[in-house]
Amino acid sequence: GTGKLDGKVALVTGGDSGIGRAVCAAFAKEGADVAIAYLDEDDDAEHTCELVRAEGRKAASFRTDLAVAQNCRDIVARTVDELGGLDILVNNVAYQQTVDDFAELTEEQWRRTFAVNIDSFYFTSHAALEHLTGGGCIINTSSINGLRGNKSLIDYSATKGAVNALTYALAQALNERGIRVNAVAPGPVWTPLIPATMDAEKVESFGQQVPMGRAAQPDEIAPSYVFFASGTMSSYYSGEVLAPIGGETLPG
Repeated sequence: GTGKLDGKVALVTGGDSGIGRAVCAAFAKEGADVAIAYLDEDDDAEHTCELVRAEGRKAASFRTDLAVAQNCRDIVARTVDELGGLDILVNNVAYQQTVDDFAELTEEQWRRTFAVNIDSFYFTSHAALEHLTGGGCIINTSSINGLRGNKSLIDYSATKGAVNALTYALAQALNERGIRVNAVAPGPVWTPLIPATMDAEKVESFGQQVPMGRAAQPDEIAPSYVFFASGTMSSYYSGEVLAPIGGETLPG
């Protein structure tokens, strides 16, 4: 690293694995202290914290369900408490479960997906507002599915479309507070969500449809977050959705 984030404090939701973990490691390499929120994968969370500490940075982890509003508020307060402030908020937590037939998509799953994937982004950002004012930033994890939909991930796609719109609107709303708001919308990425939520056949061919012919590794996505987190690199960027999608051109 080259100290792009020296002295900064970041909070990454869903920081225990996948893209979240890669972002934490990349932030720490650039000099940031990092807090993560995670649901229940204690070993994964500890591994992420070890990666952060290996870079000589402080790490904090909070085991909590961000589908609950108060928990979102608590992780912001605890980050400020334990790490002394908050400069970078990464709303990255996500729930997804493939359903091949829309008739089979339950109300329970619909509400859970929205509670985790978009409601938590609102509650966490709202709680972080006072701490981020005057030079902080928010980075939201979206998805290519939010830009063009996915017939097996209808609820998930809908939340990611909402994440994009939230990013655009918040960027406009928070300029006067000096807070930049951007999103990263990856294509297929190898994360624990993939084998956990897809059948073997789909896992086998995962990512082969993109021009590069493969899914990304989380480490290939993390630099997008470093770019948005660094005031020196992206000071003129807000309301941007950056899409690392393996050679495709975005719709529209």
